[in-house]
Amino acid sequence: MNVKKYTPILIVGGILVLFFLWAMASYNGLVGSEVKVDTAWGQVQSVYQRRADLIPNLVNTVKGAKDFEQKTLTDITEARSRWQGAKTPQDQVEAANGIESALARLLVVVENYPELKSNQNFLALQDELAGTENRINVERQRYNEAVGDYNTRLRKFPTVIIAGLFGFDAREFFAASAGAENAPVVTF
Repeated sequence: MNVKKYTPILIVGGILVLFFLWAMASYNGLVGSEVKVDTAWGQVQSVYQRRADLIPNLVNTVKGAKDFEQKTLTDITEARSRWQGAKTPQDQVEAANGIESALARLLVVVENYPELKSNQNFLALQDELAGTENRINVERQRYNEAVGDYNTRLRKFPTVIIAGLFGFDAREFFAASAGAENAPVVTF
């Protein structure tokens, strides 16, 4: 048997096997990263839903305060409805930002109602809402970390070739709404 005769075939075959193994590992790594991004977004949605579920209780408790500003309550309820009807992640982010804005206005207005601030139900709901907002922030951070890892993996050579071949696209980071850097003004 002449080994020299089969050497080029073995070398080419070895290279093809190595290329296939590398392509398979790259593809599987991208799939794993994409699933992490989807899981992180699912967690963001979960805490947004928790907040949306708290809102009716908060609104009903606040309605008990006489002469409370109805427009603020209406804005919160409408923002909650928009979030529940949102279909895409971008629509959900926009609706969630609307909820945040309306809730910030609510908390500013509440400062003018001492009897509401002393209501135990309201205080308990306010604590739940604060805890939920903290959870939302944590899950947004985790989502952005997962997106960052995924997008970095997509852009690295030679994985970028596999990403292009199989249609893996970069994901958008969660970004705060315009004006979020400005805290609401509380006046007494």
